[in-house]
Amino acid sequence: MNWQDAVEKATQLRHWFHQHPELTWEEVNTAEKIRQCLNEWNIEWRVCAEYGTVATIGQNIGGKNIGLRADMDALPIKETAEVAYISETEGKMHACGHDGHMAALLGTAYWLKHHENDLNNQVTLIFQPAEEGGHGALKMIEDGALEGVDEIYGWHNWPALKFGTAICPNGTVLSGNASFHVTVQGEGGHASQPEACKDPVLAASAMNLNLQQIISRRIPPQASVVVSVTRMIADSTANIIPQSVELGGTIRYSEPQWLDIVSKHIIQVLKDTASSYGVDVEVEIVPFYEATINHAQQASHYRKVLEKQLGHDYDQVPIHVPIMGAEDFSYYLQKVPGAFALIGMAEEIKSQADYCFPCHSPNYVFNDRLLDLVMRTFVDIVQD
Repeated sequence: MNWQDAVEKATQLRHWFHQHPELTWEEVNTAEKIRQCLNEWNIEWRVCAEYGTVATIGQNIGGKNIGLRADMDALPIKETAEVAYISETEGKMHACGHDGHMAALLGTAYWLKHHENDLNNQVTLIFQPAEEGGHGALKMIEDGALEGVDEIYGWHNWPALKFGTAICPNGTVLSGNASFHVTVQGEGGHASQPEACKDPVLAASAMNLNLQQIISRRIPPQASVVVSVTRMIADSTANIIPQSVELGGTIRYSEPQWLDIVSKHIIQVLKDTASSYGVDVEVEIVPFYEATINHAQQASHYRKVLEKQLGHDYDQVPIHVPIMGAEDFSYYLQKVPGAFALIGMAEEIKSQADYCFPCHSPNYVFNDRLLDLVMRTFVDIVQD
């Protein structure tokens, strides 16, 4: 079996996964396909967190036990990308490239199993459901996915980076996130008599503006923090001032201490603004994923492998870290040493819009050339 056979098998699997997307905590057929492959290749595996799978190669080999992870879930998006293997499930799409993540790990597994006697380290393959907001990594850990694992590595395709480049810093690579939910309670009435009302729409508008000043005036400019109001719901008609308004948004932060600091500022700003407009406000802040923070030794190892595969200038990119997106790979890095990389995929292939559409876009297209690259990278990680 040669290398190209493994790459071709991974490519075929990627297209199958893309045609059959399943949402968070619904990855029934996806899990079955992964397990069928592992059975066919005589790779031992066990069920983990229901739809997750943990497989092992080289169980009796000395050295370290190195974990490699791929996430599995798709998104509730109607695909508009023009590809031959378009999603066959209406309203569901692999718009974040998890189909490619699974395929690359399966291709790596296929190659490593055929060269098991050449391994220096044991390999644990982690196929994880529910990354898209479902805390799948946490459930995998609670079900023993990291038992015996000494180090863990993961990656994410990144359309904003050119193919042949990558990012894998020491420290924070992706931010932590939280959401906030706000209810502004006023006193509704006829729009022609605002003086008889306590207008929650006006108050909510002021809250939106005032929240934007937290980052610019209350947080040091060296900190990487974002507060964004992303929803405002005032259910009413043209001649009615409503009784209440709902606001919602997201917090992104590079280091754990900022969440508490920003949360206190949000609550204070909202309450003070509510008081000045004569309305009441209720605030709920819900933490989600912590920041994804690489361990220095493992990140250095990852960078050496990336440089070997991509060349000396692979990390010369116009993007600063941390990226303000979030990843539940952070759960793994809180338990064992490891590292996470963002690997570029944009290039001038006009038929696929240069692979530049961002993740979560209905026009997103995964670049299959990443499969060969990531498979080589994973093989080198576990061998060196």
